[in-house]
Amino acid sequence: MAEDFRTDFVREPSMLKHHPALVLNADYRPLSYYPLSLWSWQDAIKAAYLDRVDIVAEYDETVRSPSTVIRIPSVIVLKDYVKPQKRVAFTRFNLFLRDEFQCQYCGTHGDLTFDHVVPRAAGGITSWENVVAACSPCNLRKGSKSLRQAHMSLRKPPREPGAEQLRNTGRKFPPNHLHESWLDFLYWDAELEA
Repeated sequence: MAEDFRTDFVREPSMLKHHPALVLNADYRPLSYYPLSLWSWQDAIKAAYLDRVDIVAEYDETVRSPSTVIRIPSVIVLKDYVKPQKRVAFTRFNLFLRDEFQCQYCGTHGDLTFDHVVPRAAGGITSWENVVAACSPCNLRKGSKSLRQAHMSLRKPPREPGAEQLRNTGRKFPPNHLHESWLDFLYWDAELEA
């Protein structure tokens, strides 16, 4: 008898969970490349209904209400331009993005941590110019020694990145899923190679 009791009162088709909308600024550029600016299909439909976005492309799938059938938006454009930030927040994610998700000592990818180039024990501060992405083995090897004492060198000197630099770096890391309707809007402003 207990097995017949229904506990899932809200039914959401699993296929609809996987239909995000690419969000473009009013100039038709993504708000961010990494992570890619995506909204859920529910947020995209709500924003379109509130007249905050224009729908540029749609999926073939639809959602229904008792009186309406709506195609799920695939690409939406904000009606009001959102000015990109010029100053980049000093976060672990942005630090890893600046260093292209690789150890700045040996170049490996994978499980990263961060390291103070001038150790904190020697007066080093936590800043863009003194912190780099490092793999655990390199971080342990360097410890609280200077680069010279540890016989290590950096692949590139740490600097504070600009917002545009991080956006350009983010383009190198496409998400796991790219819908075909997004491709025309993701890289049209990228510099072409000769």
